Amino acid sequence: MSQKIQLPNADGRLETYTLQGTAPSKPKAGVKFNRIAYSAAHVVANPLAPHDPWLDCAVDWDATIAYRQHLWSLGMGVAEAMDTAQRGMGLDWPTSLTLIQRSLDAAKDVPGAFLASGCGTDHLNLDSVTTVDEVIAGYEFQMAAIEKLGGKLIVMASRALARVAKSPADYERVYDRILSQAKQPVILHWLGDMFDPALTGYWGSSDTQQAMDTALGIIQAHASKVDGIKISLLDKDKEIQMRRRLPANVRMYTGDDFNYAELIAGDGQGAHLVHQQSDALLGIFDAIAPAASAPSPRERLLQNAARTTRFCPRAPAAERPQESSQAPWLRAKNAAVV
Repeated sequence: MSQKIQLPNADGRLETYTLQGTAPSKPKAGVKFNRIAYSAAHVVANPLAPHDPWLDCAVDWDATIAYRQHLWSLGMGVAEAMDTAQRGMGLDWPTSLTLIQRSLDAAKDVPGAFLASGCGTDHLNLDSVTTVDEVIAGYEFQMAAIEKLGGKLIVMASRALARVAKSPADYERVYDRILSQAKQPVILHWLGDMFDPALTGYWGSSDTQQAMDTALGIIQAHASKVDGIKISLLDKDKEIQMRRRLPANVRMYTGDDFNYAELIAGDGQGAHLVHQQSDALLGIFDAIAPAASAPSPRERLLQNAARTTRFCPRAPAAERPQESSQAPWLRAKNAAVV
């Protein structure tokens, strides 16, 4: 039976649209994945709000939270108030904090719901930031607000830090301050310059290997305060290299929009099980959550994911991914639930 929804047209009037295709079946309640998969979920705009969406944030809160509840019902986690998914699209810090609070409230009614929230420095005026101390204060401002609500942090890469830092030591100083006072283990965040040129040279070097060494040193020094690191470099070999060097208790959350299927499936190599594969923190799991969580054969899941990926936005300098023999397999047969 066809399903119909109402969508606004260019004139602001609602028109009926008939959904096409067959919806993937939902997993059985209580089924556990053997990976953690955070979806950088979209925010539902209110296109009928009586103000300019270019100037103000117009959010349909009921629909936005309902979608998060849908993701949790599929076994997905939610990465809230993230950069490229939300804040890079115009969601300001006050609205982001409201989003975080509403999501945290909703998560209380979902047993076992994974929810982590973006903590950054985007409320700062980049043109006025001149010192590392100002960046630290910026992080602490958002950190205090999120932790006051009981939220888990995703410490996002900071444009302000990339702008004022002079050396790897500046990054070590900032992250030492933030991690030392975190109330619970955080997820770190390394976004490559193909996604945001303002982050070129993050961790104090434009050389990826040197930058990786600095990041790993910070993680080693604060391993008990780091749940994992999400990297988006669009280079599977570099991600695998870093994954194998992480401390035993620290996860790799892939942010690779092109190679995520292979990285999540894993290669079976690494001193620790958690380093033989990547977990995930990706916007793609907003779009393909039903297909990724469906109890379907491995090959069918790959086809659904690969087909959908071709229509997703991609970094200008990167190449289109090729079909992989491995899928974003959240229930791989030979992997233990972790």
